[in-house]
Amino acid sequence: MTARYWAPWAWLPSGIEEGVLLEVAGGVLESSRRGSPDGAISLPGLVLPGIANAHSHAFHRVLRGRTHGDGGTFWTWRERMYELAARLDPDSYFRLARAVYAEMALAGYTAVGEFHYLHHSASGPYDDPNAMGQALIAAAGEAGVRLTLLDACYLAGGIGEPLSPVQRRFSDGTAQAWLDRVSVLESPQMARTGAAIHSVRAVPRGDLAVVAQFDGPLHVHVSEQPAENEACLAAYGRTPTQLLHEAGALGPRTTAVHATHLAPADLVLIDNACFCPTTEGDLADGHGPARELLDAGARLSIGSDQHAVVDPFAEVRALEHGERFRSGTRGRLSPQELVTAMTTAGYASLGWQGGLVPGAVADFVSVRMDSVRTAGSLPEQAVLSASASDVDTVVIGGRVVVRGGEHVLGDVGRLLADAISQVWT
Repeated sequence: MTARYWAPWAWLPSGIEEGVLLEVAGGVLESSRRGSPDGAISLPGLVLPGIANAHSHAFHRVLRGRTHGDGGTFWTWRERMYELAARLDPDSYFRLARAVYAEMALAGYTAVGEFHYLHHSASGPYDDPNAMGQALIAAAGEAGVRLTLLDACYLAGGIGEPLSPVQRRFSDGTAQAWLDRVSVLESPQMARTGAAIHSVRAVPRGDLAVVAQFDGPLHVHVSEQPAENEACLAAYGRTPTQLLHEAGALGPRTTAVHATHLAPADLVLIDNACFCPTTEGDLADGHGPARELLDAGARLSIGSDQHAVVDPFAEVRALEHGERFRSGTRGRLSPQELVTAMTTAGYASLGWQGGLVPGAVADFVSVRMDSVRTAGSLPEQAVLSASASDVDTVVIGGRVVVRGGEHVLGDVGRLLADAISQVWT
């Protein structure tokens, strides 16, 4: 399929350019250059490269608006999440994930990294041991979203602790059994398989290197909670980051998710970090050292994690505002750095080439510049004024998935309501 799109403004590697023609063939961007709109599909407003949600737990979306009545902590929230996990099977997970991924597309997300650890039934593996992962792949395909399935190894209930009954659904028993299962997982063109170490709580030190053998993107929850750091130091005499580094589990293809409570010596060991500011705020986890990681040479991306909010603009605003709260100064991350976190850095962490450059996947998003939120904004600062509601058109793999704020699947709110209702009943 070939197509030509014209953008009044487009965010190119050199900065914002006016009157840009984007030529697409076979799902790949062939050119991005100044050109005439004649014969091209006009896109309103500012066109951004594809936006990556680099950290998602799709089933957590069911908990939105249901966990605020009695306060609590991350750990009490986790018990609610475990209750939810016990309710899902491949069919219900497909319906839910399809709606969640469609919601992401409406918000401007074009690619998602699904940190997947809900693998088996309560009684053991399904006939197809990858049935839950295949449900997620099929859901992303119907929603039109690019997927990296980050299949997570999960072996322990905590450092030196057995799995709880619910956690047994997450586990393959051994790291080798996890590797054997994931190695036969097949993905279509718009999806690929990566690996995940759930955390140093859930994967013992001796098994970290086995997971790190997997050839592809590798993600890991790192230092999300002070209690995780304390337990790791007590058991191993090292921070989680240092433990992963010694096991060979860090490097250019590894993304540290959250990276909230890092020691100063951890900073130089991390090549990629994914912050999830709306979730980290919702769960009172804290705000990690974003500026320090960037200054140490890391790439920074964003994720919506538990989907308390699905809006990439809200994520990067919360990222910058968290830095302002920490420092007492404005502009800790420039608009350029925020757009990079939304787009090409997230794509790289998921194993795709993003950006409005020849050879990249043909994923891009047009954002209206005439809404009640963006009217009067400079295009180069729209990332700090726009919201998901301003997303007009979303093209993924050269296919229009959202046009005029409408998803090709139709009423996504109804899809979400029906899928969530079926989970609870």
